Amino acid sequence: MYARIEELADRMTEKLVSCRRDFHKYAESGWFEMRTASLIARRLTDMGYEVLAGRDVCQDESRMGLPSDEELEKNCIRAKEQGADMEFLEKVKGGFTGVMGILRCGEGPTVALRFDIDALGVVEDASPEHRPFREGFSSVNPGMMHACGHDGHAAIGLGVAEILMAVQDGLQGTVKIIFQPAEEGVRGAKSIVDKGHLDGVDYVLACHVTGRESDEDRSSDITAGSGGSLATSKMDAFYFGKSAHAGSNPQDGRNALAAAVTAVQNLLAIPRNSKSDTRVNVGTLHAGSGRNVIPESAKMELEVRGKTSEGNIYMEQWARRILRTAAEMHDCTLEVKKMGEAFLLESDQGLMELIRDVCEKDLKTVRVHPRLRREADGSEDFSYMMKRVQDQGGQASMLRILTETAAVGHNRRFDFDDRDALPKAVKALSAVTCRLLSGDRASQ
Repeated sequence: MYARIEELADRMTEKLVSCRRDFHKYAESGWFEMRTASLIARRLTDMGYEVLAGRDVCQDESRMGLPSDEELEKNCIRAKEQGADMEFLEKVKGGFTGVMGILRCGEGPTVALRFDIDALGVVEDASPEHRPFREGFSSVNPGMMHACGHDGHAAIGLGVAEILMAVQDGLQGTVKIIFQPAEEGVRGAKSIVDKGHLDGVDYVLACHVTGRESDEDRSSDITAGSGGSLATSKMDAFYFGKSAHAGSNPQDGRNALAAAVTAVQNLLAIPRNSKSDTRVNVGTLHAGSGRNVIPESAKMELEVRGKTSEGNIYMEQWARRILRTAAEMHDCTLEVKKMGEAFLLESDQGLMELIRDVCEKDLKTVRVHPRLRREADGSEDFSYMMKRVQDQGGQASMLRILTETAAVGHNRRFDFDDRDALPKAVKALSAVTCRLLSGDRASQ
């Protein structure tokens, strides 16, 4: 079976590259992935999967950081113009852009594989030095760019789906292949978890394309897991006061900008916590309409993070208290919206050991990093899925797919070696899934 997996993955390299570059060219950021999701759903259907899409995948009220209805409609029209599958576009419109393919192979464990599909709000580089621009697959959608490898993740997911369908006679159990929207800003996983799709899952896997940084990296293709990412909460705070003339009757106004500034100063002074490394940042603050007008409204975008989930809770509680008391000081009202959230991400040792065993014993062309676990930067909302599975006694891991990159993630010149990374990722994830569903899980 494993030799066949390697052969199939090698044969589909050009298909994987073409798929990744198509998604790159038509980049769609979080909750706008209507073309992307519709084409994924069509491909899974054509392969023979049981396919769920739209509201069947995403819990409506659990979607965080949603764009306006007008923006969603505008992007739905664009998706149609750019070649979306019309049957599935109807299901995923309105920002219900999750897709899941299910393969049932009798009694046995359930393995879920998650692939994020959203782009970032980045303007892509348009210089000849940037390969996507030079070779004609840079983003045609202004202000949207796959600058973090999710175009590759989507292609990997479709490649894994194709291979698992081809070898299904050797599987015992159920596969759920989840294509997740809105990972950036940690907004999308919660809606899938709250819909119940991780309930009863025994193993959940994900992957992330990552640049090689050391000699050990350059002699490796994957790390078997990730850990140490920060738990985080993303919030928008809205202050509402009352406008008045700043010269003739300032006493009649209630200054929303003053309330927001008071909050900013105190947010950045939240006491440190000896039990957890923590972060806080106010990224934007917008308020006011003129120099002689008391500002009647203000909007602030902020985030807190913690090296542990408890540390993040500590920071969020402090932040909410500061936001509230600043509003009270300036006689304003406050509305706080949760825009994104993630837990601490930590891969399970047993599953990481199994991944290494599969690659070393069953595959010929995928090299595992000597350190199974790679420290993760930032935050990752795959942690929502990990936590649900781990809380019910299952295991989880996020693999790092090591390859050469043109720039760091979230940079306008980001690109990666797709011919190197994509087939190796497909091999590793397909082979690990087959081991988990073969009845041979002795390494755990």
